[in-house]
Amino acid sequence: MATVRVWSVTSTTPTEDDARSIARAVVGERLAAGAEITGPAASVFWHLGELGEGKEWRVTMRTAAAVRDRLAARVAELHPWDSPEVTATPIEWCLDSYAEWIERTTAAAH
Repeated sequence: MATVRVWSVTSTTPTEDDARSIARAVVGERLAAGAEITGPAASVFWHLGELGEGKEWRVTMRTAAAVRDRLAARVAELHPWDSPEVTATPIEWCLDSYAEWIERTTAAAH
């Protein structure tokens, strides 16, 4: 099995501005090579003992394996919610040139 070089880290936020703020910070700090923001998405959730509904914005960041955990910690630190969704999915395959770009871009954060 090949070593995973690239990770996709995702979080959701209550506003587009929150998503943009997180994306700008982590890309600017070189913890992520890039970020995509999508939304709003309808959300149904259980919170504070009751069923809730709302809109959320998703920010998806691409990072290297070496900085994945630091990126996740920084997203949680910047996030307006106390218990934000921060998940990571390995990119099992991508072009070598793409992985090299992500590793080169995030190398400054090591």
